[in-house]
Amino acid sequence: MKNLLGRLLLVALIGAGLAFVSAPVVTFFGIRSAAQANDVAGLVRLIDFPAVRASLRPQLAGRPEIMTPAPSIFDDPIGAVRRRFQQATAPAAPDPDSYLTPDAINALMAGQGRYAATQTVPIEASDAWPRLRYWGFQTTRLSVADAGGSETLFTFQRRAPFEWKLVHIGLPDGATPVAVPRPTDPIASVPERPAAR
Repeated sequence: MKNLLGRLLLVALIGAGLAFVSAPVVTFFGIRSAAQANDVAGLVRLIDFPAVRASLRPQLAGRPEIMTPAPSIFDDPIGAVRRRFQQATAPAAPDPDSYLTPDAINALMAGQGRYAATQTVPIEASDAWPRLRYWGFQTTRLSVADAGGSETLFTFQRRAPFEWKLVHIGLPDGATPVAVPRPTDPIASVPERPAAR
């Protein structure tokens, strides 16, 4: 009896360890599944949307100076004023929310990278597996590559022993394509025939 209890305890510990280590990958597939099913409530549970928006803004702007802290007015007054003028006159960056729709999240998880927001039709379910780039007790990074090898990086943070949330999306290098507005109703876009007289 004591031997059986020892084996059961060992199996439970191994199972808990495997669940702890694989939880970020399970979260990745949970996000992909929720995006494919248009399950907004499921996406809200698995994604920290404010953190992901903050991670996308500087990447979409294409301006590396946004990623660096602004100079202090006391240390570099001319640089601080110059930075304010540059920010005021810079063209508006693409909206990060265009990458946070269920269709765009599904495309990101399939490796579409910067083109995820320009998808005009939902992509088919992807069977691409993420590659582990870093695993830690608090942070894990997974990546998905497109056909050309450009990788989209997903960073997950642990919020509870077995709960992880997506907090950062790293888009591949390059320019952000202009999103084409998606048709809301394909039938409504067809012009009507004039009535016969």
